[in-house]
Amino acid sequence: MSVIRSVVAGCGSFLPEKVLTNADLAKMVDTSDEWIVERTGIHRRHIAADDEKTSDLALAASRKALEDAGMNADDLDMIILATTTPDNTFPATATAVQAGLGMHHGAAFDVQAVCSGFVYAVAVANNFIAMGQARAILVIGAETFSRLLDWDDRGTCVLFGDGAGAIVLKAEEQSGTNEDRGVLTAHLHSDGRYKEKLYVDGGPGSTSTVGHVRMEGREVFRHAVVNIAEAIEEALAATGFTADDIDWFVPHQANKRILDATAKRIGLAPEKVVITVGEQGNTSAASVPLALDAAVKDGRIKRGDLVLLEAMGGGFTWGSALVRW
Repeated sequence: MSVIRSVVAGCGSFLPEKVLTNADLAKMVDTSDEWIVERTGIHRRHIAADDEKTSDLALAASRKALEDAGMNADDLDMIILATTTPDNTFPATATAVQAGLGMHHGAAFDVQAVCSGFVYAVAVANNFIAMGQARAILVIGAETFSRLLDWDDRGTCVLFGDGAGAIVLKAEEQSGTNEDRGVLTAHLHSDGRYKEKLYVDGGPGSTSTVGHVRMEGREVFRHAVVNIAEAIEEALAATGFTADDIDWFVPHQANKRILDATAKRIGLAPEKVVITVGEQGNTSAASVPLALDAAVKDGRIKRGDLVLLEAMGGGFTWGSALVRW
């Protein structure tokens, strides 16, 4: 029986020009390159310029994704943008991207699931396509996360960076088997009991301020490895695949220690893990599409490859998606 799948037609990414190295941070806060690398695997991160908004980063990545897909804004039915750092409290930053692309039809909205945002957005877009309510959707993860940082807190300011990545999902009729191209399965979770482990201490509805990131690093690490592994196992169980079947694992780039521990827990070979955290830091909702685009552009991910996506973020939120490229 044939089904409609959400096939990745193109991808693109964008990183701000400014680079902040560990040596730069050591001049700002009590830290060192050795301390940061040992605990996180991060060497540098990109930081948005004062006049660069989240929508600017998102728009640049979106144009590259559309070009890669051989499409333009007129071909889109919808834009879904995952972000924790919108340009404004409202309207949705996705509408700024919509206007920037010259798209005057369809719908555009934001998804907020922090670092899990892109995986959430992929799942939402996939459902719209599966239901026949859209044929082509631009899915974006974009952040100017540096705007949320307390630059005196060495436990958080060393972790994060800015950037944007995007993919175009397009409806295609497929055979309905695991050999189909496109999103094969997606699984989302959250548990609000753990809000205090990773959150921002401000917001328009509570303090009328933006606030700063606050995190209990050890607790986040512990929950991340367990929750991510369970979401991955859920995706494998839903499709009948095993870890050996995965060609590429593209995880949220939070911390190299988390990536290594997760891959080991589910039995994935280290050489199958796409890692960009060392050069980009944790870019929250942008990290998965940034890593995806890097692996596609350098030739690692090829058509027909089975690609596993996962992420976990504040909330806690977490999820996985299995995609045949």
